[in-house]
Amino acid sequence: MSTIKDVAKKANVSIATVSRVINGLGGVKPDTEKRILKAIKEMNYLPNHLARSMVKKRTDTIGVIVPDITNPFFPEVIKGIEVSARKHGFTTFLANSNESVAEESRILHVLRKRRVDGLIVTTSNELESPLLQFESDEIPIVLLDRDIEGSSYDAVIIDNVGGAYAAVKHLITEGHSQIGLIAGPSSVTPGRDRTKGYLKALKDFGIQVNPDYIREGDFKEESGYRLGSELLSMPSPPTAIFSCNNLMTLGLLKYIQDQGLRLKEDVTVIGFDDLDIANFIKPPLTVVSRPMRYMGEVAANLLIDRINGLESTEPRKIVLVPQLLVREP
Repeated sequence: MSTIKDVAKKANVSIATVSRVINGLGGVKPDTEKRILKAIKEMNYLPNHLARSMVKKRTDTIGVIVPDITNPFFPEVIKGIEVSARKHGFTTFLANSNESVAEESRILHVLRKRRVDGLIVTTSNELESPLLQFESDEIPIVLLDRDIEGSSYDAVIIDNVGGAYAAVKHLITEGHSQIGLIAGPSSVTPGRDRTKGYLKALKDFGIQVNPDYIREGDFKEESGYRLGSELLSMPSPPTAIFSCNNLMTLGLLKYIQDQGLRLKEDVTVIGFDDLDIANFIKPPLTVVSRPMRYMGEVAANLLIDRINGLESTEPRKIVLVPQLLVREP
């Protein structure tokens, strides 16, 4: 059986250089790396999975980067990714960027060094995304939930405009005209598009926009609490609030509870994304629901097709439709 020493001798390099190539540590000239890989293949030197993967130029791994693993949306999506990945013989590596561009950039470089075959990424900031520097790279990338305008990446997103429109339309048909908005950040697709849906519904039903009723949050629970406080402490507060993600909705509901306010009677709330507690709140909470696990499955299947060379060269954008779940008291 060939040893690493035999490979080093055949490639005319040191054992340390062979080790650097096998472990993906970099710092080896391309011609030297090519010579080492050729020696590994010719000598059938397969000490571990990584060496085998280098010979066949695949690791059967997928990297997944999400911005906030504490958001209940992402664990469900990741379940869908892992189900599809396992079916096709891939292992999933998960990383959390914590909504940080710098951390996202660091993770991207780490996963590339580990030679993952592809990436599924929910970028932390579309306008400053480190993914832009990967445009000419060979690794397939699928964007999930957040798109990057003008990029050449595949994307799996939700019709955020339509979902928000349906929510605000429902509030209007219930008799509300003073409707507050706790929006997501304008730096990402869900934040921008859900605000667009809110504004479009008001316009279509002839309701004048009150800028004081629009507050931009950061998709975190604390901002839902704080912005709910700002809206409901106004001299003429909104009678209904559309909250643009589940964590901000939780914060808003906590503020309402802390103030002793009553849902429906004092203020009506509709949230984007379902909550485990939505059916147990009194009255039950109406929400815009997304097919979270299915989103993950679609993203994984699309990426694996790219890895296997089964997709066309043109980027694909798959837009899934959310559902308004009306829960009456």
